[in-house]
Amino acid sequence: MNFKQKTIEFFRKIIVKTNVCCWLAISIMLFCLTPVLAGEPTYKQGVNIFIETGVDQPDRTPTWYAPQVAKPYAPVFEILATRGTQGRYYPYTYAVTMKDLAKMHGHDCEGLTHAANCCYIAFKILFPDGIIDRSVLWGITGTSPCWTDVVAFLTGARIQYGNLGFFKDKRYGHAIILYREDTGVAVLATWKEGINNIPGEPVMLPGKITWAPKVSMQEVLNLKKVVKDAGGKPTPYQVDLMRYQQYMHINDIVGRPLEESYQAKVIENFKWEDWADLSKTIPNPDKRADIRLKNYPYREKPIEGPK
Repeated sequence: MNFKQKTIEFFRKIIVKTNVCCWLAISIMLFCLTPVLAGEPTYKQGVNIFIETGVDQPDRTPTWYAPQVAKPYAPVFEILATRGTQGRYYPYTYAVTMKDLAKMHGHDCEGLTHAANCCYIAFKILFPDGIIDRSVLWGITGTSPCWTDVVAFLTGARIQYGNLGFFKDKRYGHAIILYREDTGVAVLATWKEGINNIPGEPVMLPGKITWAPKVSMQEVLNLKKVVKDAGGKPTPYQVDLMRYQQYMHINDIVGRPLEESYQAKVIENFKWEDWADLSKTIPNPDKRADIRLKNYPYREKPIEGPK
């Protein structure tokens, strides 16, 4: 019995000893609490819907702007969408790879891959069936363009709808929170200590890698600090070396199971305002309307006249 069911049963027992007026008040309260108590998924795969996965061939051919996509553990995301504006769910998923993310973001970089890998780890908790429903997701990230773009692309969360936010605690600059509104589950994901390479930023979960990277993270940290201290004017060699280190580092990571390099945990009693910087949100966000009929019933007969 989930929390919502336990709450309803609790009030049912109270009702036996109360009158109709009390029941009316309790009913109103339960109605208001529904979003907080939500615990059932929008749909149940194989029960009230059947969605086929793996029917869209992911683009894993390496190219100059996405050389890592052919690596054995480069992430592939099975995304569920709706049929056009205000349409129902598609019965299939489409595949998204690092190649797609690089095209959207504008270039391939280590931050893009780190963010995607964190999302992949979080999605395994949020969507055990492997089907990522972009219509139920919220996201919080740091202000880095790499991490923000990945979270927005993979979740569908956007500033204008109030479901894409930025951490109020700057220590989480290279972490993400993904929140699934239908089940009420929120997951924090980040890299493990040992592949982190942002000078002065701690790793916000306790996990550490148990493998040895080909590129020393201390060397990467030292170079990044030198480049940063150069005020945007590093030497040409330093620019080339930084790109080489990023290339080696990312290809190294996606050559092994991502769980060896990234970590995640469920956030209990998650509240958006506890984590998101509300000063960077829109005060009166728009309500997204293009997905509101995703579960709309079908006609009683395949062919029938308009009603």
